[in-house]
Amino acid sequence: MKLIKNARLLLESGRFKEGMDILLDNKIIKTGRASEWEYEFKEADCEILDAHNCYVTPGFIDAHCHIGICENGMGFEGEDVNEITNPITPALRGLDGINPLDQSFLEAREAGVTTVLTGPGSANVIGGRFCALKTFGNTIEEMLIKEPAALKAALGENPKRCYNQKKASPMTRMATAALLREAFYKARAYGEKKNAAGAGGEAPELDMGMECLLEVLRGELPLKIHCHRADDIQTAIRIAEEFGISYTLDHCTEGYMMTDVLKAHNARCILGPILIGRPKIEMKNLSYSGAAVLERAGIEFALSTDHPETPVQLLNVSAAYLVRNGLSEEAALRAMTVNAARITGLDGRIGAVKEGLDADIVVFDGHPLDVRAKVLMTVINGRVVYGGL
Repeated sequence: MKLIKNARLLLESGRFKEGMDILLDNKIIKTGRASEWEYEFKEADCEILDAHNCYVTPGFIDAHCHIGICENGMGFEGEDVNEITNPITPALRGLDGINPLDQSFLEAREAGVTTVLTGPGSANVIGGRFCALKTFGNTIEEMLIKEPAALKAALGENPKRCYNQKKASPMTRMATAALLREAFYKARAYGEKKNAAGAGGEAPELDMGMECLLEVLRGELPLKIHCHRADDIQTAIRIAEEFGISYTLDHCTEGYMMTDVLKAHNARCILGPILIGRPKIEMKNLSYSGAAVLERAGIEFALSTDHPETPVQLLNVSAAYLVRNGLSEEAALRAMTVNAARITGLDGRIGAVKEGLDADIVVFDGHPLDVRAKVLMTVINGRVVYGGL
């Protein structure tokens, strides 16, 4: 066991509390002040780590990126993020294209990012399955938290551009929406045929893509929808609710322009990348104060680097830039911790320094939203994977 003492600990509220102690093994065992605990333990049996004058947070969560599947500095050989041969590819598993030895995983944990949601890109209307990984391990199996964690879909400019170059559908937003709907109607029919087979009907031939879409239709797997523009956000909501699908709005660049719609539909939003210019038309209304607008409207959100668009190690720097542009510090910290865990369905495992959750902890020598602050130590599943005290 480890006992971290005298920490400024980040609470789920997004505020820090002084003089906190954390007892951990692979899970968080106890938090608070050790002198007040009724829990019996002997300090002599613990590794004591003094975090006096340090800021301690849960491990940060990047809620949408392509780390490992779009490898750092590798060019085509390490580019496994988009299978641009068919616009509907739900059977693809990001897991099978991720290199766990991508150096970006090391850079992530050096910056306090302990969990990533990573997987296929947005060239296809349905791109394949995302997974949730810890950022330490030699194999995907060691790193894995959840697979599948979501099914990736994309609206807007990317599918249009990629298939226009091939002179194939979809070349318009209409075709993109039609293909997405068609895929779910086909999956529904496939499921009905499977059910009928149990009553003596003929079973359909196994189709792994349809099986994945059925998981989405049954509410077992959320649809992770790439959408920047307001019209694409509205289309995402329209189609998802048409089929009763659980979904997140990823990027949500123009979400700040339609907060009434987001609130009316209780939309779960993932913002980012933040530290980026406006590299394409659908991002022309990117606003660095947009997150503050969402906060004022009472809309909680998670943050994304969309790595490699913004390097994963700049997640907290992205959050700091949003604070500079009006977002509260508390909301910025929640967007990388408790909100990110809840929005991605991982709050039973990560997102807070709380009893029973995974022991993913980061110790900073300064406030984590101060770009000068350094990570002194990163702990994943109770193991020190970077630095030390």
